[in-house]
Amino acid sequence: MSFLPDQHIRTRLNDRTVGIAGCGGLGSNCAVALARVGVGKLVIADFDKVEISNLNRQYYFSEQVGMPKVLALKEVIYMIDPFVIVETHETVLDEENIPWIFKECDVIVEAFDRAEMKQMIIETVTENMKGWPLVCGVGLAGWGENQEIGITKYDNVYLCGDGTREVSNEFPPLAPRVGIVANMQANQVLELLLGKM
Repeated sequence: MSFLPDQHIRTRLNDRTVGIAGCGGLGSNCAVALARVGVGKLVIADFDKVEISNLNRQYYFSEQVGMPKVLALKEVIYMIDPFVIVETHETVLDEENIPWIFKECDVIVEAFDRAEMKQMIIETVTENMKGWPLVCGVGLAGWGENQEIGITKYDNVYLCGDGTREVSNEFPPLAPRVGIVANMQANQVLELLLGKM
């Protein structure tokens, strides 16, 4: 059974592996987008469980509340495409485990909530995994200002978002902007795996 009109793209992506560091709003939406286009293997890592408050922006469902996010996301991906290989790591990511968890990945997607975690993975990948592309999400809170959202490249690090809008009580993470940045991350991953159009 084919899930894509363009089987050629699916064939090219079938043997590629993408790591997703964090399975919240960015990570869950990005992983689903990559599964839909035919990435053959996803390595997903997160320590958290699905909460009701996540459902306003994360790719989970009410019956999954209480499940570990990595298992809930694996379940969602299998409903979309049962042929995607999903390797799960229910753990807190740190400087020690990031290099071995994502060592077989062609690209790593950063999808953390907190700024200090974002900084940690950028430093870990650039210092200990030289050459690995890292696609990050920065500046996605609130709503509107689509024209401010873009991609900035620094060596092998790609920053998707507006680069400034931190999550706060005034500017919470909402589904539209989170989804835009998550899909921009997925699109950047595709450009890295397939090349430019």
